[in-house]
Amino acid sequence: MYQFEHPFYFYLLLSIPVVIFLSILVWLWKKNVQKRFIDKPFLNSLSPNRSTFKPALKTVVLCLAFALLSIALANPKIGTKLETVKREGVDIVFALDVSKSMLAEDIAPNRLDKSKQIITQIINTLTGDRVGIIGYAGSAFPQVPITTDFSAVRLFLSGMNTDMVSSEGTAIVEAIRLSKSYFDDTNQKNKILFLVSDGEDHEGNISEIAKEAASEGIRIYPIGVGTREGGPIPIRRNGILQHYLRDRNNEQVISRLGEETLKQIADITKGEYLDGANTQAVVDRVKSILGGMDKDEFETLEFTDFEDQFQWFLGGALFLLVIDVFLLERKTAWIERLNLFNERRRKRKNNF
Repeated sequence: MYQFEHPFYFYLLLSIPVVIFLSILVWLWKKNVQKRFIDKPFLNSLSPNRSTFKPALKTVVLCLAFALLSIALANPKIGTKLETVKREGVDIVFALDVSKSMLAEDIAPNRLDKSKQIITQIINTLTGDRVGIIGYAGSAFPQVPITTDFSAVRLFLSGMNTDMVSSEGTAIVEAIRLSKSYFDDTNQKNKILFLVSDGEDHEGNISEIAKEAASEGIRIYPIGVGTREGGPIPIRRNGILQHYLRDRNNEQVISRLGEETLKQIADITKGEYLDGANTQAVVDRVKSILGGMDKDEFETLEFTDFEDQFQWFLGGALFLLVIDVFLLERKTAWIERLNLFNERRRKRKNNF
């Protein structure tokens, strides 16, 4: 297990293209000046020991030094001690609607991005809890299994989009049914499902699946994202608007927030409906809800000790910088004596 203490120092890697660009500019400038004042045969006679390879080698060495220096400043750490750690928390599953209707822009920037923002902000407030993510549209699929690795959860969440499910629709029933497999411990005190959706459902039987979830102790907190007035569904390609979604009668589809469906689910499972219009208000309410719940104790394997490894990269960077200082732009005598490419014979020919 490894991690970086200061990953923002990787921005120093952007200096490498700058160094390469400046080196090329200096090389072109030298070539133009030399052509202006002296012909190439005379230049070779005046400076026979001038190397054409060494300047490029110095640039490569300097770039490698900058790369190692940026890694050293980021301070990579390697886990050295794995222990079983007892934690207290709640198992939380987020079911995120990724149907086409979530592209509607009646709530900025659009319903899907707003939903991701809400989930991310909620995760940022969690400490000892475990989190899982389900995606659903025409069907439901597991995106992230229940875990304490919040970084991985945020990473997979950011990649969720409306192209992940080929079948159209909004299968809330399947999402709730799949969430039951996430809560594998029958002795869990609290099983929480946050259903983040615009409330459109194309399957029916919502009340039946909600009752099943409630009988297994799952409390569902729907988070409604969208407006009652609704909005059209834009279809974009490479970020450019192509058209708005139309139905079989060629009429523009207007997607509206289905609060009634979400509130019904909340009532049956003894949860609470949350309006997703205000992200901070939702986060504060979720924090209050989770704070009042009894916590389950569970064991996880975690690295508890990490050792700094920056010194290896810093040493390598300093070594390369020293080499760059002593690396002269003239030919190396012992390499020239090896005559690897038969240079002496070519020189004699040039002299005749």
